[in-house]
Amino acid sequence: MTVLDFTTRLSLALILGVAIGFERQWRQKSAGLRTNTLVSLGSAAFTLISFALTSTVDADGVYRGDATRVVGQIVSGIGFLGAGVILRDGLSIQGLNTAATIWCSAAVGALAGVGLFAEATIVAVAVILTHLLLRPLGIKLGKLTFKKEEGGTFYYCFKIRCKEQVENHLRVLILNALKNDNHLQLRSLKSSDNGNPAYTYIEAEILANGKHDNEMEKLAALLTLEYGVTQVSWEINGQQND
Repeated sequence: MTVLDFTTRLSLALILGVAIGFERQWRQKSAGLRTNTLVSLGSAAFTLISFALTSTVDADGVYRGDATRVVGQIVSGIGFLGAGVILRDGLSIQGLNTAATIWCSAAVGALAGVGLFAEATIVAVAVILTHLLLRPLGIKLGKLTFKKEEGGTFYYCFKIRCKEQVENHLRVLILNALKNDNHLQLRSLKSSDNGNPAYTYIEAEILANGKHDNEMEKLAALLTLEYGVTQVSWEINGQQND
């Protein structure tokens, strides 16, 4: 492989990495301009190392090399880097799209490294268009589907203090209320007496597609009116976004 060919492939990986990273930096994501550029550049460099070490010249004077082994290791290695930008706070998860973008940047660099210039450019453009076009489309679809101002997945927690004899009635009431709403799903429903047999503490975890604070408040009001209920509270335990 000539120095010119090496430089051309590395330069394309650099340019395409900058293009992908610019969009991420503009969105103020944790992995922005430099991260995506370095991922693309590094992937191309490792691919070129493998290509150079295994390259031979055929009868037509064309360089042939094997970069498949290093590309496989790049895919595994980028997985660890992507995991570093995924943040979990309770039930909330952030950074999944950013991690996926890093993974795609590595693919762009590898394509440039093996000399597939057109393919590398197409993938880079596809990644950028995915962020620019599908993000607003996803937000609009979320609003149309759930009729909520905020999209994403919300995790609600209900806590009820009641007399022991009305526990079963309240559990059935909660199940029936959630069954009538397709956007709400009961994740868990448990009870305990907290050392006081006269009272039962019911805790329900509810998964909601979109923000459903009004529905939660209505359910709390309904439960408060029930006989034997002494306390009802609810809160958002987590939220999952892009």
